[in-house]
Amino acid sequence: MEVVIDPASGFCFGVVQAIDAAEKALTRGKVYSLGDIVHNKVEVQRLGALGLEPLRHELLDGVGCGATVLIRAHGEPPSVYKTARSRGLNIIDATCPVVARLQKIVRKAHARMKERGGQVVILGKKGHAEVVGLTGQADGDVTVVEKVADLEAVDFKKPVYLLSQTTQSLALFEKIKEEIFARALDPAEVTVHDTICRQVANREPHLGEFSRRFDAVVFVSGRKSSNGRVLYGVCLESNPRTYLVEDVEDLRDEWFEGVSTVGICGATSTPRWLMEKVARAIRGDMNCNQHP
Repeated sequence: MEVVIDPASGFCFGVVQAIDAAEKALTRGKVYSLGDIVHNKVEVQRLGALGLEPLRHELLDGVGCGATVLIRAHGEPPSVYKTARSRGLNIIDATCPVVARLQKIVRKAHARMKERGGQVVILGKKGHAEVVGLTGQADGDVTVVEKVADLEAVDFKKPVYLLSQTTQSLALFEKIKEEIFARALDPAEVTVHDTICRQVANREPHLGEFSRRFDAVVFVSGRKSSNGRVLYGVCLESNPRTYLVEDVEDLRDEWFEGVSTVGICGATSTPRWLMEKVARAIRGDMNCNQHP
């Protein structure tokens, strides 16, 4: 059986930067991460063994003065920085540069809409770490939509400023944009700013093409990964024999009956070493559980 790993899959720049920052800090001692550093439980476990401890936001007040806290690539609202500073914590800010730029755009868009009596609309997953950080830039005074039906919460008699979470689908963003223009009382009062990360978005057409090349596809991703769900859907649409796994235990022998070629790919939160581990397991390598 031929097993091929997609060379373009794996960590995006923002995740690489955050993990590099964590590993460097861990050489000096214990580090807390506000939430899972990446939406991949296997990578979280690996870093946990090195001393990185995920910390729920509501427990931040209980961390001792001088402790080191890492802000992951998803970013955080201003209130988190304020709390951390008041506690005398050492902050490592690993917010992805693309997300940090978007946070500034949200602040400016909110100020502009406040002056004009308008509203900021963000296409994103409600409750997602990045979206929480984005809405916090405007003290929650934003409307988050996940689908066209959510636009019922928007007042189309007022100006609208549309933005997007960085990992959203380009196709869905276009659909939301078209619907907003169609419903707006005055389309001239609609501002659209495409803030989707192209390093992520460009993977969609690539993975569609990649998936069609194989008898079966194994998509490796944490189940909490928003980006993973989008990209898995792209692969599944291109190849009905696409299977989602978090780790080798999820693999099933029946998936590979009559299969000659298997493609392996993953989300922007999927480490390369994990895709290689899955590939070894499919090939029947007894040492498939090795990892860094």
